[in-house]
Amino acid sequence: MSFAAIILALVTLQRLGELALAQANTKRLMARGAIEVGAAHYSLIVALHAAWLLALWIYGREQPVSLPLLTVFVVLQALRVWVLATLGTRWTTRIIVLPGEPLITTGPYRLIAHPNYVIVIGEIAVLPLALHLPLPALVFSVLNAAVLIIRIRIETRALGERTVRTAS
Repeated sequence: MSFAAIILALVTLQRLGELALAQANTKRLMARGAIEVGAAHYSLIVALHAAWLLALWIYGREQPVSLPLLTVFVVLQALRVWVLATLGTRWTTRIIVLPGEPLITTGPYRLIAHPNYVIVIGEIAVLPLALHLPLPALVFSVLNAAVLIIRIRIETRALGERTVRTAS
């Protein structure tokens, strides 16, 4: 198995583990009275990330690996862990709003509003570049930007409405 294939296997396992964690967290949040907002766009996100991984497996599994760019990707994974640890059981891949709960403003959230999305933007570009695949890096970065525009608008609106409702 090539070094690139090992990296892709690890990333695939990580993503599957995150989906399981997100599903468990979503169930817990819903049991506490949370609501999902913007579910219609979620399939776009799943399709985008699945297609990204598939493209990397198809075109990148035998590619040489750029160690400096792989290092950047590893740093992004450390930042991802920081986001997950900060959100704890409130982390999910969906937009889940828990009425009455304050927004998280610690960890990376004290620095920027959407740290997870910044990390994903980096990952979508950096991993293909680490595998010497500039075209998939560009294509999936553009597609990811389009999906994030939709998602961030929905999330910002939902969290703003939640803040107004709970302040009343």
